[in-house]
Amino acid sequence: MGKTEVSVIPCLDIQGGRVVKGVHFVDLVDAGDPVQAARAYSEGGADEIAFLDITATVEGRKTTLDVLRRVADVVEVPLAVGGGIKTLDDIRKVLDCGVSSVSISSAAFRHPEMVAAAVREFGPEAVIVAIDADHSSDCPSGREVYIDGGRTATGRDAVEFAETMADLGVGRLLPTSKKTDGTRDGYDIALTRGIADATGLPVIASGGAGKLEHFHEAVVEGHARAVLAASVFHFGVFSIRQVKEYLAARGV
Repeated sequence: MGKTEVSVIPCLDIQGGRVVKGVHFVDLVDAGDPVQAARAYSEGGADEIAFLDITATVEGRKTTLDVLRRVADVVEVPLAVGGGIKTLDDIRKVLDCGVSSVSISSAAFRHPEMVAAAVREFGPEAVIVAIDADHSSDCPSGREVYIDGGRTATGRDAVEFAETMADLGVGRLLPTSKKTDGTRDGYDIALTRGIADATGLPVIASGGAGKLEHFHEAVVEGHARAVLAASVFHFGVFSIRQVKEYLAARGV
């Protein structure tokens, strides 16, 4: 039996031109300069780096392109960017900064036709749909989609929405659990696995990594093809290399 291939992705949550990190999407604290962090992660073995302008949508503005360009200039690995992306023109501007893929969240929920158009114009590999979700007994999967940076409940089942996005041809899905985000208590395995199994698409596990075994659980139990983390990398709990060595020792 061969090894399972998985990518390790540090995530830069950006607000006001700085890297920040919160818990349950709130209580944000400063975690450093994005350009310095991106360079360190690129040199430290990241397979990809995520850059999420976390308040762009709520503040009704576009992704911070000047910061993004500076980050793109210093990294040697693929860069995935999200936050405030609402139109094909927004996607074009972000990709023109040297980015390999865009992550669309609230706009994907409100304007699925834009997602379909983006896939046609830029290709599936350039389009990620990010799905923020929280526990809900009213949804068949037990997880409900939230938009606007996790502030607005939609009443829509997260797995069902993921299937709709998969049908539009997107390349990857990025589910993040509000309940586990920033807690370091582990990923929401049920959410990750539910979406991975229902869609067959590569899923990026996000929200809650705190121990090395959490990364392994996301792959083995959550069927994730990539593991994303922020605070454990920003605050030096683990290095990317430590995570990779831990996974490799366990056949991942």
